[in-house]
Amino acid sequence: MKYILSLATALALITVVVIPCTARTKGSLREEEAAQEKAYTVGVDDILEISVLQPDALLRVVNVAPDGTITFPYIGTVKVKDMTVPQVQEKVRSALADGYMKYPVVVVSLQESRSRKFFVYGEVIKPGAYAIAENTTVLRAISMAGGFSKFGSSSRVKVLRPKRDEAGYETIKIDITKVMDGDSENDILLKAGDMVVVSEGVF
Repeated sequence: MKYILSLATALALITVVVIPCTARTKGSLREEEAAQEKAYTVGVDDILEISVLQPDALLRVVNVAPDGTITFPYIGTVKVKDMTVPQVQEKVRSALADGYMKYPVVVVSLQESRSRKFFVYGEVIKPGAYAIAENTTVLRAISMAGGFSKFGSSSRVKVLRPKRDEAGYETIKIDITKVMDGDSENDILLKAGDMVVVSEGVF
């Protein structure tokens, strides 16, 4: 009897360890994606939304010029290339506070990344390079590429992601069928340089 209880306890402990491990893995992936968004550096052709909330409401959507600058009311031309979005936000806030506005509250967001691109290849209607917009997932990327061709398989999709510190690619398999059934965990956010490859179905 003691042996049976001991085994049951051990199985319970195994269950407790395994399930949170899976949850932590998914959570850590989300945290990594959020950190990468904060670390994003602005490039030429990117589109930023700059909103002044107080003392006076002011909203502008600006395009990063070829020389890496933007133009904003009161402060004129500001160089933002290679800065993170929080750094751009602080630079605009500081410039406005320097004699133009008292205690300005500024919010800057990346509306569209045109300096960073991803690629869609294989069995889609319009393969090619596309600019990363906010929250570009694999499903959205395939939609931007016109959807699957008549030979494309929703269960044979993969993302080739360039490795950071070495040559080659990391391969991430994506089952779009599961995504369309509501499995959002399977629909990852794309990064600059990612290649979405849609293979032909097996008939």
